[in-house]
Amino acid sequence: MSSLFLRDDYLMTPAPSQSLRPLFALPVIVAALGYFVDVYDLLLFNIVRVPSLKDLGLSDTDTSLVGGRILNFQQAGLLLGGILWGILGDKRGRLSVLFGSILTYSLANIACGFVRDPQLYALLRFVAGLGLAGELGAGITLVSEILPKELRGYGSSLVASVGLLGAVVAYFTVTLFDWRTTYFIGGGLGLGLLVLRVSVLESGMFKRAQQTGVVRGNFWALFQGRERLLRYLRCMGMALPTYLVIGILATFANEFGQALGIPEAIQPGRCVMFTYVGTVTGDLVSGLISQWLRSRRKAIGLMMSLTLLFVGIYLFGGIRSASTFYAVCMGMGFSIGYIAMFLTVTAESFGTNLRATATTSVANNVRATTLLTIPVFQALKPAIGVLGAGAVVAVVCFALGFWCLSAIEETYGKELDYTE
Repeated sequence: MSSLFLRDDYLMTPAPSQSLRPLFALPVIVAALGYFVDVYDLLLFNIVRVPSLKDLGLSDTDTSLVGGRILNFQQAGLLLGGILWGILGDKRGRLSVLFGSILTYSLANIACGFVRDPQLYALLRFVAGLGLAGELGAGITLVSEILPKELRGYGSSLVASVGLLGAVVAYFTVTLFDWRTTYFIGGGLGLGLLVLRVSVLESGMFKRAQQTGVVRGNFWALFQGRERLLRYLRCMGMALPTYLVIGILATFANEFGQALGIPEAIQPGRCVMFTYVGTVTGDLVSGLISQWLRSRRKAIGLMMSLTLLFVGIYLFGGIRSASTFYAVCMGMGFSIGYIAMFLTVTAESFGTNLRATATTSVANNVRATTLLTIPVFQALKPAIGVLGAGAVVAVVCFALGFWCLSAIEETYGKELDYTE
């Protein structure tokens, strides 16, 4: 083991002296801070949607309709960006994606602070989504390739835990500043990261793959061959409960609160904030558990089982007070704290020539599952109510999640220096 922070092959030189080793934490720090700004910017529109659109002169009805359309533009950017940045990460390098994605979403968010027209607002959120799509996948891929294989879980958990604090900061920033200033803050944070990124060096694994001449970044190769396709789909499937909690149970918490008969009005923004507070801790704990058990699958299985327990309490536990409701949201957030872990498994499941393509696209495909789960949830509500609709969607998500987890290979300690 050469260092807590760096594989010897990162620079393909002898191990650095003890006095220099702390400098090699920089890739992990940059990836973590990059994801911090990513989450901040990703959730910012959700938080400022109503005040920003009303400030542009829209009525309550138009705010709802136009706000949904703008959010869909952002989601479309995430979907497309997940593919494009993943391909670029395998063709040009992990750092090119970190640089390009940070620059793209930073400039787009600064531009959002000047917007005066809803149509331009939608276009800029599309561009922002496009940029935001590259950060997490590239960061996890880079960290997985530079850390010693026995310690990858620690690095990935640190990236996710620091990154998810961006949601908490976004919530409180909006309470302190007007919506335009919050966009300027997000863009400024991103541009500041570019200064740190200049000192980060490329993965040694990628450099060696680059020299072999093997085809890199072929997105369609993920769908060639039954075994590889199932590997790809299982990486997405085991993460379904995470965006069930974030995309439905926390986002529509006001409706669930009413259905439960809670006297105090439940604020979805607070539920999202408490969920992410829990997730920060959960991602750190899941990384420690995976290192202790020496197993990614067992760690994810424990966290997913805990998620099932909290979702059951949320829907059918007879919650009667707002404080208890928020506490359960935090508990659900803690239990879905295996976001870094499922992406680490994805990175560890594919060769160097497809690793960024798979990891980056999986990260954003999972985010985009709400494009399917939310319409199903909305369609079921009139017939079986909010609680029933939430339960049906939850059953499907957990059934697929546990099945995918049971079928995927154990990747703890796997050597990653290979190509597909």
